[in-house]
Amino acid sequence: MSQKKQIRLGAIIQGASGNMSAWRHPDAVADASINIQFCQQLAQRAEQAKFDFLFVADGLYITEKSIPHFLNRFEPITLLSALSLVTRKIGLVATLSTSYSEPFTVARQFASLDHLSGGRAGWNVVTSPLEGSAKNFSRDKHPEHDERYRIASEYVSVVKGLWDSWEEDAFVRNKATGQFFVPEKLHTLNHHGKYYSVQGPLNVGRSPQGRPIVFQAGASEQGKAFAAEAADAIYTRQETPELAREFRLDVRRQLVLNGRDADDIRVFQGISVIIGDSPADAERKYQETAQLVTLESALDYLGRYFEHHDFAQYDPDAPFPDIGNLGQNSFRSTTD
Repeated sequence: MSQKKQIRLGAIIQGASGNMSAWRHPDAVADASINIQFCQQLAQRAEQAKFDFLFVADGLYITEKSIPHFLNRFEPITLLSALSLVTRKIGLVATLSTSYSEPFTVARQFASLDHLSGGRAGWNVVTSPLEGSAKNFSRDKHPEHDERYRIASEYVSVVKGLWDSWEEDAFVRNKATGQFFVPEKLHTLNHHGKYYSVQGPLNVGRSPQGRPIVFQAGASEQGKAFAAEAADAIYTRQETPELAREFRLDVRRQLVLNGRDADDIRVFQGISVIIGDSPADAERKYQETAQLVTLESALDYLGRYFEHHDFAQYDPDAPFPDIGNLGQNSFRSTTD
């Protein structure tokens, strides 16, 4: 008998949508990005529908031209901690940057979420593409694209090491003898690397699933190489099935080069879904939302990927302007 294969499904929590103007639709919950009741209902419906996980994207820099959802939204781990209490089985994946956080804190946060949820936590590792993020963290300069991935490689190694601080049965809590834990089952990291020096151990016991699942979303060559080294799952958004297959084959090849099995990573293709009673009904709903987007807001949306470049200065009917290498240090695969 042939082995059955299952499609894994995740649902992103992003307010009224990542669209510039979807919040204006008559049926939209305009404050969905900061509405905990809306998020709870979405989480419970996704769980009832047998989705595998919920995903919360995040960013660390906004301007007045940012997508409305980005201007006023929950911090991911805080939100998923709340949702862990109103769900039972669905995975909970939070985005957190390796460029603007400390490994010990992040290891502790995700281990805590894994305990709160009974073993359902996942970490979407990002290196923060927006150069403006440096301004919010007392930094003079945003790390260069390839350097961010070198930092991330050591960072994830440190976090995984901290997650191994305690063996599963280290805490015996024997009231009669007074023994709280088994010393031999405590492991101090003592990491000294190029970017980080972290002693450990982590002050949270081993999580219910051993360690949280590691996701990665960078689709550049450096991003795919990093995923092949450290991730359990990878996000992508390819425009055609052919490109999606090429992406998957490349990831499988890089996994083998890293000494891993070609099937060690789950690949999640991003899609936007509009549900209607018929193709014509779905198209009508799409047009309703599309007509809410002004040319000005569409150009603002485009500009975000190019370090918030002002595309309104160009003739929209002319060829794409020559902007040099702008965007190479931010969303590289997208700007390419």
